[in-house]
Amino acid sequence: MVSWGRFRRSAPDLAAAGRALLYRSGVGLAYLGTVRADGGPRVHPVSPLLVEDGLYTLLMVSPKLEDLLRDDRFALHTFPMEAGEEAFYLTGRAIFPRDQALRRSVSAAFVAERALAAPPPGFAQHVLVELLVGTCVLSQAGQHVTWAAADGSASELPAGRHRAVL
Repeated sequence: MVSWGRFRRSAPDLAAAGRALLYRSGVGLAYLGTVRADGGPRVHPVSPLLVEDGLYTLLMVSPKLEDLLRDDRFALHTFPMEAGEEAFYLTGRAIFPRDQALRRSVSAAFVAERALAAPPPGFAQHVLVELLVGTCVLSQAGQHVTWAAADGSASELPAGRHRAVL
């Protein structure tokens, strides 16, 4: 697994396309898939935040957060577009940074993206989660670009199955 910054340096065009799709509405929006205790999937919308070299989200105490605390695997998928077939999907593992300066930076990005005067009620109780990237797929007009972390922690994707469009 790698940080968003390392992913961006490894595949800059793919990361730029992913960022554009995550932020196409002006704020980060995506679906986060987690694994429930019974092994089933759970999918909820989240607000991903690209801050410094990381991909973060701030989660309220909820079943979604409990899923990640128990099983750190996740899938993140951009919201569907009204027209077209563009999508960005990534999988990886979640970690829980405790750095208060980082928390302040990510929180400030959340508030600034939404042009809020102050954080929403209860925001201080949200948990900072960093989403480390293992694999990703960018889909554009029926073509797919795939990427997998080279650190050996992500399975390699089948060669020749997808054609690069970037």
